[in-house]
Amino acid sequence: MTSTAPETQRGQDAGDPLGEQPTSWQRRLRRFGHVPRPETSLRDRLDPPYTRPGRQVWSVLAIPPHVADRLVRWSGWGGPLLVTLVAGLLRFWKLDQPHAVIFDETYYAKDAWALVNQGYEGSWPKDVDKQILNDPSSVPIPTDPGYVVHPPVGKWIIGFGEQLFGFTPFGWRFMVAVLGTLSVLLLCRIGRRLFRSTFLGCLAGLLLAVDGLHFVMSRTALLDLIVMFFVLAAFGCLVVDRDRARQRLAAALPVDEDGVLRPDARIAETLRLGLRPWRLTAGVMLGLAFATKWNGLYVLAAFGLMTVLWDVGARRTAGAAKPYPAVLRRDLLPAFVSTVPVAIVTYLVSWTGWIVTDKGYYRNWAATEGKGSSWSWLPDWLRSLWHYETQVYDFHVGLTSGHTYESNPWSWLVLGRPVSYFYEEQTGCAASSTGKCAAEVLAIGTPLLWWLACFALAYVVWRWLFRRDWRAGAIACGVAAGWLPWFLYQERTIFLFYAVVFVPFLCLAVTMMLGAIVGPAAGRGTRAELGLRANDPTGERRRTLGAIAAGVLVLLIIWNFIYFWPLYTGTSIPEDLWRDRMWLDTWV
Repeated sequence: MTSTAPETQRGQDAGDPLGEQPTSWQRRLRRFGHVPRPETSLRDRLDPPYTRPGRQVWSVLAIPPHVADRLVRWSGWGGPLLVTLVAGLLRFWKLDQPHAVIFDETYYAKDAWALVNQGYEGSWPKDVDKQILNDPSSVPIPTDPGYVVHPPVGKWIIGFGEQLFGFTPFGWRFMVAVLGTLSVLLLCRIGRRLFRSTFLGCLAGLLLAVDGLHFVMSRTALLDLIVMFFVLAAFGCLVVDRDRARQRLAAALPVDEDGVLRPDARIAETLRLGLRPWRLTAGVMLGLAFATKWNGLYVLAAFGLMTVLWDVGARRTAGAAKPYPAVLRRDLLPAFVSTVPVAIVTYLVSWTGWIVTDKGYYRNWAATEGKGSSWSWLPDWLRSLWHYETQVYDFHVGLTSGHTYESNPWSWLVLGRPVSYFYEEQTGCAASSTGKCAAEVLAIGTPLLWWLACFALAYVVWRWLFRRDWRAGAIACGVAAGWLPWFLYQERTIFLFYAVVFVPFLCLAVTMMLGAIVGPAAGRGTRAELGLRANDPTGERRRTLGAIAAGVLVLLIIWNFIYFWPLYTGTSIPEDLWRDRMWLDTWV
Protein backbone atom coordinates (compact mmCIF):
# COMPACT_ATOMS: atom_id res chain seq x y z
CA MET A 1 0.00 0.00 0.00
CA THR A 2 1.24 3.50 -0.73
CA SER A 3 1.92 5.94 2.02
CA THR A 4 -1.44 7.63 1.71
CA ALA A 5 -1.39 9.99 4.65
CA PRO A 6 -0.98 13.69 4.00
CA GLU A 7 1.36 13.67 7.00
CA THR A 8 4.32 13.01 4.70
CA GLN A 9 4.43 16.67 3.70
CA ARG A 10 3.51 18.26 6.99
CA GLY A 11 4.43 21.88 7.27
CA GLN A 12 6.58 22.09 4.15
CA ASP A 13 6.49 25.87 4.26
CA ALA A 14 6.36 26.13 8.03
CA GLY A 15 8.93 27.58 10.32
CA ASP A 16 12.30 29.04 9.47
CA PRO A 17 14.12 27.42 6.55
CA LEU A 18 17.46 27.73 8.32
CA GLY A 19 16.31 25.33 11.02
CA GLU A 20 16.18 27.69 13.98
CA GLN A 21 14.26 26.87 17.15
CA PRO A 22 10.47 27.28 17.04
CA THR A 23 9.10 30.61 18.15
CA SER A 24 7.20 31.08 21.39
CA TRP A 25 3.83 31.19 19.63
CA GLN A 26 4.62 27.88 17.94
CA ARG A 27 5.37 26.33 21.32
CA ARG A 28 2.09 27.65 22.72
CA LEU A 29 0.12 26.27 19.75
CA ARG A 30 1.40 22.74 20.41
CA ARG A 31 -1.40 22.26 22.92
CA PHE A 32 -3.82 22.61 19.98
CA GLY A 33 -2.00 20.10 17.82
CA HIS A 34 0.66 22.26 16.17
CA VAL A 35 3.62 20.10 15.18
CA PRO A 36 6.97 21.62 14.14
CA ARG A 37 8.25 20.79 10.70
CA PRO A 38 9.92 17.35 10.69
CA GLU A 39 13.52 17.05 9.60
CA THR A 40 13.24 16.98 5.84
CA SER A 41 15.84 17.87 3.25
CA LEU A 42 15.55 21.25 1.62
CA ARG A 43 15.21 19.61 -1.80
CA ASP A 44 12.27 17.51 -0.63
CA ARG A 45 10.66 20.54 0.98
CA LEU A 46 10.86 22.47 -2.27
CA ASP A 47 10.02 19.52 -4.55
CA PRO A 48 8.52 16.63 -2.54
CA PRO A 49 8.79 13.17 -4.11
CA TYR A 50 5.77 11.05 -4.97
CA THR A 51 5.03 8.11 -2.70
CA ARG A 52 5.45 4.59 -4.09
CA PRO A 53 3.68 1.39 -3.09
CA GLY A 54 5.61 -0.78 -0.67
CA ARG A 55 7.06 -4.05 -1.91
CA GLN A 56 4.82 -6.04 0.43
CA VAL A 57 1.78 -5.04 -1.66
CA TRP A 58 3.22 -6.61 -4.80
CA SER A 59 4.43 -9.70 -2.95
CA VAL A 60 0.93 -10.31 -1.58
CA LEU A 61 -0.45 -10.02 -5.13
CA ALA A 62 2.37 -12.27 -6.44
CA ILE A 63 3.45 -9.61 -8.95
CA PRO A 64 7.14 -9.68 -10.00
CA PRO A 65 9.18 -6.54 -9.18
CA HIS A 66 9.79 -5.57 -12.81
CA VAL A 67 6.03 -5.76 -13.55
CA ALA A 68 5.30 -3.83 -10.37
CA ASP A 69 7.64 -1.02 -11.42
CA ARG A 70 5.91 -0.79 -14.79
CA LEU A 71 2.48 -0.67 -13.13
CA VAL A 72 3.66 2.12 -10.84
CA ARG A 73 4.88 4.13 -13.83
CA TRP A 74 1.57 3.64 -15.64
CA SER A 75 -0.60 4.23 -12.60
CA GLY A 76 -0.06 8.01 -12.66
CA TRP A 77 -2.27 8.18 -15.75
CA GLY A 78 -3.79 4.71 -15.78
CA GLY A 79 -5.52 5.07 -12.42
CA PRO A 80 -7.08 8.48 -13.17
CA LEU A 81 -8.18 7.34 -16.64
CA LEU A 82 -9.86 4.26 -15.17
CA VAL A 83 -11.77 6.40 -12.65
CA THR A 84 -12.69 8.81 -15.44
CA LEU A 85 -13.99 5.95 -17.58
CA VAL A 86 -16.34 4.92 -14.78
CA ALA A 87 -17.48 8.52 -14.32
CA GLY A 88 -18.09 8.91 -18.05
CA LEU A 89 -20.14 5.73 -18.31
CA LEU A 90 -22.32 6.92 -15.44
CA ARG A 91 -22.82 10.38 -16.88
CA PHE A 92 -23.57 9.37 -20.46
CA TRP A 93 -25.90 6.51 -19.57
CA LYS A 94 -29.32 7.50 -20.94
CA LEU A 95 -28.20 11.13 -21.06
CA ASP A 96 -31.26 12.06 -23.13
CA GLN A 97 -33.57 11.01 -20.28
CA PRO A 98 -35.80 12.52 -19.14
CA HIS A 99 -36.86 13.63 -22.61
CA ALA A 100 -37.86 17.06 -21.39
CA VAL A 101 -36.65 20.61 -20.92
CA ILE A 102 -35.84 20.49 -17.23
CA PHE A 103 -35.52 23.49 -14.92
CA ASP A 104 -33.33 26.27 -16.39
CA GLU A 105 -32.56 24.31 -19.54
CA THR A 106 -35.50 26.29 -20.85
CA TYR A 107 -33.17 29.30 -20.98
CA TYR A 108 -29.70 28.00 -21.73
CA ALA A 109 -30.53 25.34 -24.32
CA LYS A 110 -32.44 27.83 -26.46
CA ASP A 111 -29.99 30.69 -25.96
CA ALA A 112 -27.13 28.37 -26.92
CA TRP A 113 -28.90 27.29 -30.10
CA ALA A 114 -29.46 30.90 -31.14
CA LEU A 115 -25.91 31.87 -30.22
CA VAL A 116 -24.16 29.24 -32.32
CA ASN A 117 -26.44 29.87 -35.29
CA GLN A 118 -26.58 33.66 -35.39
CA GLY A 119 -24.00 34.98 -32.90
CA TYR A 120 -26.42 36.43 -30.35
CA GLU A 121 -29.29 35.23 -28.17
CA GLY A 122 -32.84 35.65 -29.44
CA SER A 123 -36.14 36.42 -27.76
CA TRP A 124 -37.93 33.05 -27.77
CA PRO A 125 -41.72 32.85 -27.61
CA LYS A 126 -43.28 31.32 -24.51
CA ASP A 127 -44.40 27.69 -24.44
CA VAL A 128 -42.10 26.70 -27.31
CA ASP A 129 -40.42 23.90 -25.34
CA LYS A 130 -42.93 21.20 -26.33
CA GLN A 131 -42.56 22.08 -29.99
CA ILE A 132 -38.78 21.83 -29.68
CA LEU A 133 -39.06 18.37 -28.12
CA ASN A 134 -41.51 17.16 -30.76
CA ASP A 135 -39.92 18.65 -33.87
CA PRO A 136 -36.96 21.00 -33.35
CA SER A 137 -36.56 21.57 -37.09
CA SER A 138 -39.95 23.29 -37.18
CA VAL A 139 -38.91 25.94 -34.64
CA PRO A 140 -37.41 29.07 -36.22
CA ILE A 141 -34.64 30.90 -34.43
CA PRO A 142 -35.92 34.33 -33.33
CA THR A 143 -34.00 37.24 -34.83
CA ASP A 144 -35.18 39.74 -32.21
CA PRO A 145 -32.48 40.07 -29.55
CA GLY A 146 -33.13 38.50 -26.15
CA TYR A 147 -32.24 40.02 -22.80
CA VAL A 148 -29.89 37.53 -21.14
CA VAL A 149 -28.21 37.94 -17.76
CA HIS A 150 -25.16 35.68 -18.08
CA PRO A 151 -22.05 35.96 -20.26
CA PRO A 152 -21.85 33.77 -23.36
CA VAL A 153 -19.06 31.19 -22.84
CA GLY A 154 -21.21 28.55 -21.16
CA LYS A 155 -23.85 28.88 -23.86
CA TRP A 156 -21.24 28.60 -26.62
CA ILE A 157 -20.12 25.33 -25.04
CA ILE A 158 -23.68 23.98 -24.76
CA GLY A 159 -24.33 25.10 -28.33
CA PHE A 160 -21.33 23.16 -29.62
CA GLY A 161 -23.00 19.97 -28.42
CA GLU A 162 -26.20 21.04 -30.13
CA GLN A 163 -24.30 21.58 -33.38
CA LEU A 164 -22.96 18.02 -33.12
CA PHE A 165 -26.12 16.18 -32.07
CA GLY A 166 -28.98 18.52 -32.85
CA PHE A 167 -31.41 20.68 -30.90
CA THR A 168 -32.35 17.79 -28.59
CA PRO A 169 -31.91 16.92 -24.90
CA PHE A 170 -28.86 14.78 -25.73
CA GLY A 171 -27.43 17.58 -27.84
CA TRP A 172 -27.71 20.34 -25.26
CA ARG A 173 -26.50 18.08 -22.42
CA PHE A 174 -23.61 16.50 -24.30
CA MET A 175 -20.85 19.05 -23.69
CA VAL A 176 -21.81 19.52 -20.04
CA ALA A 177 -21.46 15.76 -19.59
CA VAL A 178 -18.07 15.88 -21.33
CA LEU A 179 -16.83 18.61 -18.95
CA GLY A 180 -18.29 16.78 -15.96
CA THR A 181 -16.37 13.65 -16.95
CA LEU A 182 -13.15 15.54 -17.66
CA SER A 183 -13.39 17.30 -14.30
CA VAL A 184 -13.07 13.86 -12.65
CA LEU A 185 -9.83 13.32 -14.57
CA LEU A 186 -8.62 16.77 -13.58
CA LEU A 187 -9.32 16.13 -9.91
CA CYS A 188 -7.53 12.77 -9.99
CA ARG A 189 -4.42 14.41 -11.39
CA ILE A 190 -4.67 17.48 -9.15
CA GLY A 191 -5.16 15.30 -6.06
CA ARG A 192 -2.19 13.17 -7.08
CA ARG A 193 0.03 16.23 -7.38
CA LEU A 194 -1.35 17.84 -4.24
CA PHE A 195 -0.90 14.80 -2.00
CA ARG A 196 1.99 13.23 -3.94
CA SER A 197 -0.02 10.02 -4.01
CA THR A 198 -1.70 8.36 -6.99
CA PHE A 199 -3.97 6.47 -4.60
CA LEU A 200 -5.26 9.63 -2.91
CA GLY A 201 -5.62 11.40 -6.25
CA CYS A 202 -7.77 8.59 -7.63
CA LEU A 203 -9.76 8.53 -4.39
CA ALA A 204 -10.56 12.24 -4.74
CA GLY A 205 -11.69 11.67 -8.34
CA LEU A 206 -13.79 8.68 -7.31
CA LEU A 207 -15.57 10.75 -4.66
CA LEU A 208 -16.35 13.39 -7.27
CA ALA A 209 -17.59 10.70 -9.67
CA VAL A 210 -20.15 9.50 -7.09
CA ASP A 211 -21.28 12.88 -5.81
CA GLY A 212 -24.95 13.34 -6.61
CA LEU A 213 -24.89 17.09 -7.21
CA HIS A 214 -21.93 16.88 -9.56
CA PHE A 215 -23.58 13.93 -11.31
CA VAL A 216 -26.93 15.70 -11.83
CA MET A 217 -25.26 18.92 -12.96
CA SER A 218 -23.13 16.91 -15.42
CA ARG A 219 -26.36 15.68 -17.03
CA THR A 220 -28.17 19.03 -17.18
CA ALA A 221 -27.59 21.96 -19.54
CA LEU A 222 -26.96 24.59 -16.86
CA LEU A 223 -23.98 26.91 -16.52
CA ASP A 224 -22.73 26.15 -13.02
CA LEU A 225 -20.89 22.93 -13.81
CA ILE A 226 -19.11 24.73 -16.64
CA VAL A 227 -17.94 27.35 -14.14
CA MET A 228 -16.77 24.52 -11.88
CA PHE A 229 -14.74 22.96 -14.68
CA PHE A 230 -12.84 26.15 -15.46
CA VAL A 231 -12.29 26.92 -11.76
CA LEU A 232 -10.88 23.43 -11.21
CA ALA A 233 -8.71 23.70 -14.32
CA ALA A 234 -7.35 27.05 -13.09
CA PHE A 235 -6.59 25.55 -9.69
CA GLY A 236 -4.75 22.67 -11.31
CA CYS A 237 -2.69 25.07 -13.45
CA LEU A 238 -1.71 27.06 -10.37
CA VAL A 239 -0.67 23.91 -8.50
CA VAL A 240 1.55 22.90 -11.45
CA ASP A 241 2.93 26.45 -11.59
CA ARG A 242 3.75 26.24 -7.88
CA ASP A 243 5.73 23.06 -8.42
CA ARG A 244 7.58 24.48 -11.42
CA ALA A 245 8.54 27.66 -9.52
CA ARG A 246 9.87 25.68 -6.56
CA GLN A 247 11.83 23.40 -8.87
CA ARG A 248 13.51 26.45 -10.42
CA LEU A 249 14.41 27.72 -6.97
CA ALA A 250 15.84 24.33 -6.03
CA ALA A 251 17.88 24.22 -9.24
CA ALA A 252 19.39 27.65 -8.51
CA LEU A 253 20.38 26.99 -4.89
CA PRO A 254 23.95 25.92 -4.02
CA VAL A 255 24.95 22.37 -3.19
CA ASP A 256 27.63 21.66 -0.55
CA GLU A 257 30.50 19.21 -0.85
CA ASP A 258 28.25 16.38 0.35
CA GLY A 259 25.73 17.05 -2.42
CA VAL A 260 23.18 18.52 0.01
CA LEU A 261 21.08 21.46 -1.17
CA ARG A 262 21.58 24.54 0.99
CA PRO A 263 19.41 27.67 1.43
CA ASP A 264 20.76 30.94 0.13
CA ALA A 265 19.17 34.24 1.10
CA ARG A 266 20.55 36.20 -1.87
CA ILE A 267 19.33 33.71 -4.47
CA ALA A 268 15.99 33.23 -2.73
CA GLU A 269 15.32 36.98 -2.67
CA THR A 270 16.64 37.96 -6.12
CA LEU A 271 16.04 35.02 -8.44
CA ARG A 272 13.65 35.77 -11.29
CA LEU A 273 11.45 32.79 -11.99
CA GLY A 274 11.01 33.63 -15.67
CA LEU A 275 8.02 32.93 -17.87
CA ARG A 276 5.30 31.01 -16.08
CA PRO A 277 2.98 29.59 -18.77
CA TRP A 278 0.87 27.60 -16.30
CA ARG A 279 -0.03 30.81 -14.51
CA LEU A 280 -0.99 32.40 -17.83
CA THR A 281 -3.16 29.38 -18.60
CA ALA A 282 -4.79 29.76 -15.20
CA GLY A 283 -5.60 33.36 -16.12
CA VAL A 284 -7.34 32.16 -19.29
CA MET A 285 -9.27 29.51 -17.34
CA LEU A 286 -10.41 32.06 -14.75
CA GLY A 287 -11.45 34.41 -17.54
CA LEU A 288 -13.55 31.63 -19.06
CA ALA A 289 -15.04 30.93 -15.63
CA PHE A 290 -16.38 34.44 -15.10
CA ALA A 291 -17.23 34.67 -18.81
CA THR A 292 -19.70 31.89 -17.98
CA LYS A 293 -21.05 33.30 -14.72
CA TRP A 294 -19.86 36.28 -12.75
CA ASN A 295 -19.17 34.38 -9.53
CA GLY A 296 -15.91 33.37 -11.23
CA LEU A 297 -14.63 36.87 -10.38
CA TYR A 298 -14.48 36.00 -6.68
CA VAL A 299 -12.46 32.90 -7.50
CA LEU A 300 -10.06 35.02 -9.56
CA ALA A 301 -9.42 37.27 -6.56
CA ALA A 302 -9.03 34.38 -4.10
CA PHE A 303 -6.72 32.35 -6.33
CA GLY A 304 -4.63 35.42 -7.12
CA LEU A 305 -3.97 36.00 -3.42
CA MET A 306 -3.31 32.28 -2.88
CA THR A 307 -0.66 32.02 -5.58
CA VAL A 308 1.17 35.09 -4.27
CA LEU A 309 1.28 33.54 -0.79
CA TRP A 310 2.65 30.36 -2.37
CA ASP A 311 5.51 32.42 -3.81
CA VAL A 312 6.18 33.84 -0.35
CA GLY A 313 6.37 30.32 1.07
CA ALA A 314 8.69 29.16 -1.71
CA ARG A 315 11.15 32.01 -1.22
CA ARG A 316 11.05 31.61 2.55
CA THR A 317 11.80 27.90 2.25
CA ALA A 318 14.69 28.66 -0.14
CA GLY A 319 16.24 30.90 2.50
CA ALA A 320 14.84 34.40 1.99
CA ALA A 321 15.15 36.43 5.17
CA LYS A 322 12.50 38.89 3.91
CA PRO A 323 10.25 36.87 1.61
CA TYR A 324 7.38 39.39 1.41
CA PRO A 325 9.51 42.26 0.04
CA ALA A 326 11.17 39.78 -2.31
CA VAL A 327 7.82 38.66 -3.69
CA LEU A 328 6.67 42.28 -3.92
CA ARG A 329 9.70 43.13 -6.06
CA ARG A 330 10.01 39.99 -8.16
CA ASP A 331 6.65 38.21 -8.35
CA LEU A 332 3.68 40.43 -7.60
CA LEU A 333 3.52 42.37 -10.87
CA PRO A 334 4.09 39.31 -13.11
CA ALA A 335 1.46 37.42 -11.10
CA PHE A 336 -1.05 40.22 -11.58
CA VAL A 337 -0.35 40.66 -15.30
CA SER A 338 -0.55 36.94 -16.04
CA THR A 339 -3.93 36.52 -14.36
CA VAL A 340 -6.10 39.64 -14.08
CA PRO A 341 -5.51 41.34 -17.49
CA VAL A 342 -5.45 37.93 -19.19
CA ALA A 343 -8.78 37.03 -17.60
CA ILE A 344 -10.32 40.38 -18.58
CA VAL A 345 -9.16 40.04 -22.20
CA THR A 346 -10.56 36.50 -22.26
CA TYR A 347 -13.87 37.84 -20.99
CA LEU A 348 -14.05 40.52 -23.67
CA VAL A 349 -13.16 38.07 -26.44
CA SER A 350 -16.03 35.84 -25.32
CA TRP A 351 -18.45 38.58 -26.42
CA THR A 352 -17.18 38.51 -30.02
CA GLY A 353 -20.46 37.20 -31.42
CA TRP A 354 -22.43 39.97 -29.77
CA ILE A 355 -19.92 42.57 -30.97
CA VAL A 356 -19.56 41.59 -34.62
CA THR A 357 -23.19 40.74 -35.37
CA ASP A 358 -24.30 44.21 -34.27
CA LYS A 359 -27.76 42.83 -33.40
CA GLY A 360 -27.55 41.75 -29.79
CA TYR A 361 -29.51 43.25 -26.92
CA TYR A 362 -28.23 46.78 -26.06
CA ARG A 363 -25.64 46.41 -28.85
CA ASN A 364 -26.38 49.87 -30.27
CA TRP A 365 -27.09 51.61 -26.98
CA ALA A 366 -24.00 53.85 -27.27
CA ALA A 367 -25.18 55.17 -30.65
CA THR A 368 -28.71 55.87 -29.43
CA GLU A 369 -29.54 56.46 -25.75
CA GLY A 370 -25.88 56.76 -24.78
CA LYS A 371 -24.98 59.24 -27.46
CA GLY A 372 -23.17 62.39 -26.27
CA SER A 373 -21.67 60.74 -23.18
CA SER A 374 -18.39 62.06 -21.76
CA TRP A 375 -17.04 58.57 -22.47
CA SER A 376 -17.82 58.84 -26.20
CA TRP A 377 -14.10 58.62 -27.03
CA LEU A 378 -14.34 54.90 -26.23
CA PRO A 379 -15.52 52.46 -28.93
CA ASP A 380 -19.30 52.25 -29.14
CA TRP A 381 -19.30 48.48 -28.63
CA LEU A 382 -17.34 48.83 -25.38
CA ARG A 383 -19.66 51.51 -23.97
CA SER A 384 -22.71 49.49 -25.01
CA LEU A 385 -21.27 46.39 -23.35
CA TRP A 386 -20.53 48.31 -20.15
CA HIS A 387 -24.10 49.62 -20.07
CA TYR A 388 -25.41 46.10 -20.64
CA GLU A 389 -23.28 44.77 -17.77
CA THR A 390 -24.49 47.45 -15.35
CA GLN A 391 -28.09 46.58 -16.18
CA VAL A 392 -27.39 42.89 -15.63
CA TYR A 393 -25.72 43.61 -12.29
CA ASP A 394 -28.76 45.57 -11.14
CA PHE A 395 -30.92 42.63 -12.17
CA HIS A 396 -28.87 40.12 -10.21
CA VAL A 397 -28.67 42.08 -6.95
CA GLY A 398 -32.36 42.94 -7.21
CA LEU A 399 -33.48 39.35 -7.79
CA THR A 400 -35.41 38.87 -4.54
CA SER A 401 -38.60 37.20 -5.76
CA GLY A 402 -39.31 34.04 -3.82
CA HIS A 403 -38.84 30.57 -5.26
CA THR A 404 -39.99 27.19 -4.02
CA TYR A 405 -36.47 25.77 -4.04
CA GLU A 406 -34.40 28.75 -2.95
CA SER A 407 -32.02 28.18 -0.05
CA ASN A 408 -29.66 30.09 2.19
CA PRO A 409 -25.96 29.30 1.76
CA TRP A 410 -25.81 28.44 5.48
CA SER A 411 -27.79 25.30 4.68
CA TRP A 412 -25.82 24.14 1.66
CA LEU A 413 -23.25 21.92 3.34
CA VAL A 414 -25.95 19.95 5.15
CA LEU A 415 -28.10 19.81 1.98
CA GLY A 416 -30.93 21.70 3.63
CA ARG A 417 -32.95 22.47 0.50
CA PRO A 418 -32.14 20.66 -2.77
CA VAL A 419 -33.65 21.68 -6.09
CA SER A 420 -36.12 19.51 -8.00
CA TYR A 421 -35.32 19.83 -11.71
CA PHE A 422 -37.99 17.43 -12.89
CA TYR A 423 -40.91 15.57 -11.30
CA GLU A 424 -43.47 13.33 -12.90
CA GLU A 425 -46.10 11.23 -11.18
CA GLN A 426 -47.63 8.10 -12.73
CA THR A 427 -50.81 6.42 -11.57
CA GLY A 428 -51.71 2.77 -11.75
CA CYS A 429 -48.41 1.66 -10.21
CA ALA A 430 -49.11 -1.78 -8.76
CA ALA A 431 -45.82 -1.96 -6.85
CA SER A 432 -46.77 1.03 -4.67
CA SER A 433 -49.20 0.98 -1.76
CA THR A 434 -50.51 4.33 -2.95
CA GLY A 435 -50.91 3.15 -6.53
CA LYS A 436 -48.50 5.85 -7.73
CA CYS A 437 -44.94 5.95 -9.03
CA ALA A 438 -42.67 8.99 -9.07
CA ALA A 439 -39.85 10.02 -11.39
CA GLU A 440 -37.67 12.90 -10.20
CA VAL A 441 -34.36 14.57 -10.98
CA LEU A 442 -33.24 16.07 -7.67
CA ALA A 443 -30.13 18.26 -7.56
CA ILE A 444 -28.70 17.07 -4.26
CA GLY A 445 -25.25 15.92 -3.24
CA THR A 446 -24.60 12.40 -2.00
CA PRO A 447 -25.70 12.96 1.62
CA LEU A 448 -23.05 10.87 3.40
CA LEU A 449 -20.30 12.50 1.35
CA TRP A 450 -21.48 16.02 2.13
CA TRP A 451 -22.09 15.38 5.80
CA LEU A 452 -18.66 13.80 6.09
CA ALA A 453 -17.28 16.86 4.27
CA CYS A 454 -18.51 19.05 7.14
CA PHE A 455 -16.08 17.25 9.45
CA ALA A 456 -13.41 17.21 6.76
CA LEU A 457 -13.59 20.99 6.36
CA ALA A 458 -13.13 21.43 10.10
CA TYR A 459 -10.09 19.14 9.89
CA VAL A 460 -8.69 21.04 6.91
CA VAL A 461 -9.06 24.42 8.63
CA TRP A 462 -7.44 23.04 11.79
CA ARG A 463 -4.61 21.58 9.78
CA TRP A 464 -4.05 24.83 7.94
CA LEU A 465 -4.08 27.00 11.06
CA PHE A 466 -2.14 24.81 13.45
CA ARG A 467 0.05 22.67 11.21
CA ARG A 468 0.59 25.27 8.51
CA ASP A 469 -0.12 22.78 5.73
CA TRP A 470 -0.31 24.66 2.43
CA ARG A 471 -2.47 21.96 0.87
CA ALA A 472 -5.13 22.39 3.54
CA GLY A 473 -5.02 26.13 2.93
CA ALA A 474 -5.43 25.62 -0.82
CA ILE A 475 -8.45 23.37 -0.31
CA ALA A 476 -9.99 25.83 2.15
CA CYS A 477 -9.39 28.64 -0.35
CA GLY A 478 -11.24 26.73 -3.08
CA VAL A 479 -14.25 26.15 -0.83
CA ALA A 480 -14.26 29.72 0.47
CA ALA A 481 -14.00 31.24 -3.03
CA GLY A 482 -17.00 29.28 -4.25
CA TRP A 483 -19.15 29.49 -1.14
CA LEU A 484 -18.53 32.59 1.00
CA PRO A 485 -19.37 35.27 -1.66
CA TRP A 486 -22.99 34.11 -1.65
CA PHE A 487 -23.34 35.27 1.95
CA LEU A 488 -23.06 38.83 0.63
CA TYR A 489 -26.42 38.41 -1.13
CA GLN A 490 -28.67 37.17 1.64
CA GLU A 491 -31.73 38.82 0.11
CA ARG A 492 -31.09 37.42 -3.36
CA THR A 493 -32.82 34.28 -4.66
CA ILE A 494 -30.09 31.63 -4.67
CA PHE A 495 -30.01 27.85 -4.93
CA LEU A 496 -28.09 24.87 -3.61
CA PHE A 497 -26.81 23.87 -7.05
CA TYR A 498 -24.55 26.95 -7.09
CA ALA A 499 -22.43 24.93 -4.65
CA VAL A 500 -21.26 22.61 -7.44
CA VAL A 501 -18.43 25.09 -8.04
CA PHE A 502 -16.68 24.02 -4.83
CA VAL A 503 -17.69 20.33 -4.79
CA PRO A 504 -14.22 19.20 -6.05
CA PHE A 505 -12.63 20.93 -3.07
CA LEU A 506 -15.02 19.18 -0.70
CA CYS A 507 -13.85 15.90 -2.24
CA LEU A 508 -10.22 16.93 -1.70
CA ALA A 509 -11.01 17.79 1.93
CA VAL A 510 -12.62 14.39 2.52
CA THR A 511 -9.67 12.70 0.79
CA MET A 512 -7.20 14.52 3.02
CA MET A 513 -9.10 13.45 6.13
CA LEU A 514 -9.33 9.85 4.94
CA GLY A 515 -5.59 9.88 4.27
CA ALA A 516 -5.03 11.03 7.84
CA ILE A 517 -7.33 8.26 9.12
CA VAL A 518 -5.27 5.67 7.25
CA GLY A 519 -2.06 7.16 8.62
CA PRO A 520 1.53 7.17 7.37
CA ALA A 521 3.29 4.06 6.14
CA ALA A 522 6.12 2.48 8.08
CA GLY A 523 9.19 4.65 8.20
CA ARG A 524 7.41 7.61 6.60
CA GLY A 525 6.74 11.15 7.70
CA THR A 526 5.53 11.38 11.23
CA ARG A 527 6.24 7.99 12.78
CA ALA A 528 8.81 9.62 15.02
CA GLU A 529 6.32 12.33 15.93
CA LEU A 530 3.77 9.65 16.79
CA GLY A 531 6.33 7.92 19.00
CA LEU A 532 6.45 4.81 16.79
CA ARG A 533 9.53 2.78 16.00
CA ALA A 534 10.19 1.25 12.61
CA ASN A 535 8.33 -2.06 12.21
CA ASP A 536 6.40 -1.32 15.38
CA PRO A 537 3.37 -3.67 15.39
CA THR A 538 1.35 -1.03 17.22
CA GLY A 539 1.83 1.37 14.33
CA GLU A 540 1.00 -1.30 11.76
CA ARG A 541 -2.16 -2.22 13.65
CA ARG A 542 -3.18 1.42 13.84
CA ARG A 543 -2.66 1.76 10.08
CA THR A 544 -4.64 -1.41 9.35
CA LEU A 545 -7.56 -0.21 11.45
CA GLY A 546 -7.33 3.20 9.81
CA ALA A 547 -7.42 1.66 6.34
CA ILE A 548 -10.47 -0.42 7.30
CA ALA A 549 -12.28 2.63 8.70
CA ALA A 550 -11.50 4.74 5.65
CA GLY A 551 -12.51 1.92 3.32
CA VAL A 552 -15.83 1.48 5.09
CA LEU A 553 -16.56 5.21 4.78
CA VAL A 554 -15.82 5.16 1.04
CA LEU A 555 -18.02 2.09 0.52
CA LEU A 556 -20.85 3.77 2.44
CA ILE A 557 -20.57 6.85 0.20
CA ILE A 558 -20.71 4.67 -2.92
CA TRP A 559 -23.71 2.79 -1.51
CA ASN A 560 -25.41 6.10 -0.75
CA PHE A 561 -24.90 7.24 -4.34
CA ILE A 562 -26.40 3.99 -5.64
CA TYR A 563 -29.32 4.30 -3.22
CA PHE A 564 -30.18 7.79 -4.52
CA TRP A 565 -29.53 6.85 -8.16
CA PRO A 566 -33.27 6.93 -9.08
CA LEU A 567 -33.51 10.52 -7.84
CA TYR A 568 -30.45 11.55 -9.83
CA THR A 569 -31.60 10.04 -13.12
CA GLY A 570 -35.38 10.52 -13.15
CA THR A 571 -35.98 6.77 -12.88
CA SER A 572 -39.59 5.92 -12.07
CA ILE A 573 -39.93 4.16 -8.70
CA PRO A 574 -42.91 3.37 -6.44
CA GLU A 575 -43.95 6.39 -4.40
CA ASP A 576 -43.19 4.47 -1.19
CA LEU A 577 -39.56 4.09 -2.22
CA TRP A 578 -39.43 7.73 -3.29
CA ARG A 579 -40.64 8.82 0.16
CA ASP A 580 -38.09 6.55 1.83
CA ARG A 581 -35.41 8.66 0.15
CA MET A 582 -36.81 11.94 1.45
CA TRP A 583 -34.62 11.82 4.57
CA LEU A 584 -35.41 15.41 5.53
CA ASP A 585 -38.77 17.17 5.32
CA THR A 586 -37.13 20.02 3.41
CA TRP A 587 -36.22 17.68 0.56
CA VAL A 588 -39.85 17.31 -0.54
